[in-house]
Amino acid sequence: MSAVPRLVVAAPASGSGKTTVATGLMAAFAARGLAVSGHKVGPDYIDPGYHALATGRTGRNLDAYLCGTELVGPLFLHGARGCDLAVVEGVMGLYDGAAGEGELASTAQVAKLLRAPVVLVVDASSQSRSVAALVHGFVSWDPEVRVGGVILNKVASDRHEGLLREALESVGVPVLGVLRRVAQVDTPSRHLGLVPVAERRAAAVEAVAAMGAQVAAGCDLDGLLALARSAGAVPGAAWSPAAAAGGAEGADGRPVVAVAGGPAFTFSYAEHAELLAAAGADVVAFDPVRDEELPDGTRGLVIGGGFPEVYAAELSANEPLRKAVTELALAGAPVAAECAGLLYLCRELDGLPMCGVLDAEARMSERLTLGYRDAVAVSDSSLAGAGTRMRGHEFHRTVVAPGAGADPAWGVRAPERRVEGFVQRGVHASYLHTHWASRPGVARRFVERCRTS
Repeated sequence: MSAVPRLVVAAPASGSGKTTVATGLMAAFAARGLAVSGHKVGPDYIDPGYHALATGRTGRNLDAYLCGTELVGPLFLHGARGCDLAVVEGVMGLYDGAAGEGELASTAQVAKLLRAPVVLVVDASSQSRSVAALVHGFVSWDPEVRVGGVILNKVASDRHEGLLREALESVGVPVLGVLRRVAQVDTPSRHLGLVPVAERRAAAVEAVAAMGAQVAAGCDLDGLLALARSAGAVPGAAWSPAAAAGGAEGADGRPVVAVAGGPAFTFSYAEHAELLAAAGADVVAFDPVRDEELPDGTRGLVIGGGFPEVYAAELSANEPLRKAVTELALAGAPVAAECAGLLYLCRELDGLPMCGVLDAEARMSERLTLGYRDAVAVSDSSLAGAGTRMRGHEFHRTVVAPGAGADPAWGVRAPERRVEGFVQRGVHASYLHTHWASRPGVARRFVERCRTS
């Protein structure tokens, strides 16, 4: 058991300012010389990139749906190992979780699993005395959730602040910060959320610094740190990729697994690369926008999610790499592709040539496909044997019109039952984002196929 000081930053609803406050707290405490670990509740890949800028450490996700409640504490301890403080950014409203699943995957559930105090960020822009009723409701809804303080966001003036503070005196929850309406930091968004750090690094560095300065000026950092230190021990031991993957170096050494990165492929959980390495692979990153060759000795390929539609012209123009990917896949090498990776392997995306590994066409659509999924592998593949059950998440505005020559990857309940994805030679391509920590055997299987293909 470990008693890492920690805070969960939550809100009554999305859009209240959780990302600004959480990232700002990470940056402000890091500027004080503390080793800070950043975490994000849910499947979001983008916010952890901003957390990494603020802390200088890898941003981590805590998702009770994808990984199971039993892994939330161990994964937290793995990410927060050696830190003075951990800040966990919530998702949606405090009590919002997976649709139809009660508290599952909610910020409240994660806070309870971590035995962590909650700081509630309240958008106070259109209220005064009503803030007391709002906060009282969130404090009293679940007595197992300890709301230890409030940060008021978008406060208009000194007078407005005074009215809010006076109202909250009756609730008995301290105000630990006040952020003014005029000082909001610019964090641009588009169709799937914030623009990732990899696409705007210089501007993102400035934005994170501004968040840190804003939070340091408006919040009681000493009070927040004292609250974080009041957390008890997290049950259990830290998750270990070596123990989970259980791999070993083969007779012919460690196969090279190339992992796509760069601005077009920013969606990847850090634990995937850790599991591949623990299973016996040498993990080497490459950028499909800029690199014209795969890493030397590549025996397997992992292409995660991201925004290939934004970089479709650049990806298409990189013909040497597209050819190298196609040749590797046609030779039967293991290829694991999720969402953006699926689009990249198609014949074309919005009319622009892609790799052509799959006989399928992809295009942008107006419809957002979003939600958690229960899935079972319906075909044997380099990633999973038929019958393997996993949970995943879909989040895209594209559609793929398949041709022939591939078997489906998953049977999905969403809530209707359907088959989804492609299995072809060593290729496993799907819209489904999965978290391999929940099924570390997929990393072992993938690396073993890299050795033998």
